[in-house]
Amino acid sequence: MSKIRHVLRLYFQKKGKKAISEQTGVARNTIRKYLLIFRSLNIPWDELSKLSDSELEKHFIREGPKEPSERLDELQAFFPTVDKRLKRRGMTRGILWEEYHKTHGNAFGFTQFCKHYRRWINKVDSVMHIDHKAGDKVYVDYAGEKLYFVNQQTGEIMYVEVFLAILGASQLTYVEATMTQQKEDFIGSCERSLYYFGGVPMAIVPDNLKSAVTKSDKYEPSLNEAFEDFCEHYAMTALPAKAYRPRYKALVEGVVKIMYTRIYAMLKLDMIHSLEELNQVIRGLLEEHNNKALTGRDYSRRQLFDEIEKEALQSLPVIGYEFKKRRVVTVSRMGYAALSEDKHYYHVPYEFKCKKVTVLYSGTRVDIFHRYDCIATYQRNRTPFDFTSTEAFHAPQHQFRKDWTPERMIERAAVIGPDVKDLVIKILEKPQHPDQSFKSCAGVLNCCKKVGPERLNNACRRAMEYGLYNYRIVKTILEKKLDLEEETEPPVRTLLPAHENIRGESYFN
Repeated sequence: MSKIRHVLRLYFQKKGKKAISEQTGVARNTIRKYLLIFRSLNIPWDELSKLSDSELEKHFIREGPKEPSERLDELQAFFPTVDKRLKRRGMTRGILWEEYHKTHGNAFGFTQFCKHYRRWINKVDSVMHIDHKAGDKVYVDYAGEKLYFVNQQTGEIMYVEVFLAILGASQLTYVEATMTQQKEDFIGSCERSLYYFGGVPMAIVPDNLKSAVTKSDKYEPSLNEAFEDFCEHYAMTALPAKAYRPRYKALVEGVVKIMYTRIYAMLKLDMIHSLEELNQVIRGLLEEHNNKALTGRDYSRRQLFDEIEKEALQSLPVIGYEFKKRRVVTVSRMGYAALSEDKHYYHVPYEFKCKKVTVLYSGTRVDIFHRYDCIATYQRNRTPFDFTSTEAFHAPQHQFRKDWTPERMIERAAVIGPDVKDLVIKILEKPQHPDQSFKSCAGVLNCCKKVGPERLNNACRRAMEYGLYNYRIVKTILEKKLDLEEETEPPVRTLLPAHENIRGESYFN
């Protein structure tokens, strides 16, 4: 019940001001003021009692118009400049207040300056406060300023990027330097941060950099395939921050400013000569930061992490994520997909000739996909201009080449018949190139499918009688059906009669 309603009700019950004050806790001067307002309204109590508490208070609590203050107007006119200049690195409210105090004679003190600024910024730009839950999110980003190391051999200054990750609830921080912000370096840094924390949060909040997001959107940004694959491997949800809104990842933005003081300022970069050495120094300073007590508290980030967030994280998978690159290539007519990075060729099944396939490859493995099916898997071979083949991927009509050995040819011929075996042996013994002999033998053996073993044996026997050992003579005999003719006795050789004009053998001795 409204105190005003309570006061008026007791007044109409004939209670005195002192008794009303004792029962309601309202000062007697305030009771007197309420009664004067009631009399000036000229509204019966029966009608007032039917009003709601908020409507009743509108009649009795009246705020007079605020007197204009030139002093406050001058201060508020200065606030847009304050808002812009505070975005610069190193700028503070104290510096801006000192500037304001020097240029305005009747200036507000620092406390009132900050109080009025907070009221002004809340009116022009409302910001939602985020309550961070243990194990919920990790925020990742790159620092705006780069670090560098000096190459000891060449003296060249090598600039590097600085990656930062911070857990929402405990504010445990991870920092490392990388050569670039490209996908491989970015995903590698994210993975190393998870192993530093010893667990996996439910979600990761990156900036809208191309290594994570291909197309930004207020509601559903499109993720980079490699980053999406990384998040699936570690069972995390990717929640990219809203574009051009750094306050949506204020934690990591704040830790960037802290790192400028606690790491950047402490590094002696001219004495560092490699990326590994730089990260080693950063790790030492990072441990000091995580073990330092939080402002106004008697515990550190590390202690808070061990107490509330360590157990809330998901466990790390047994096998770490292996970054894979992706290429879409067209299979050649020979049945090979080329990995242009290594100039190496990988065999795919013969039915995918001249089709487009997707090659996913890591440092050790190559997987080839057609649509969503994996059609071939190989260990990565970096030998340039070389071929990695699989016999089973050859077309059936080409797989006979694996049987091209003398033993296998003779064995297949013996199954058909002894005459075929003898002819094959004679062909293999001829002084010619092995491939030529194998092709001739294969032609003879394939004749069995057309004419059967009996006719082929007869044809081979007839060919050997002629002293001709090749596929062409066998084919001719079969085409002319000479193998079906009865064998005739060879003609008897007759001696020439003696004659005086025939010189004879003795003439040549």
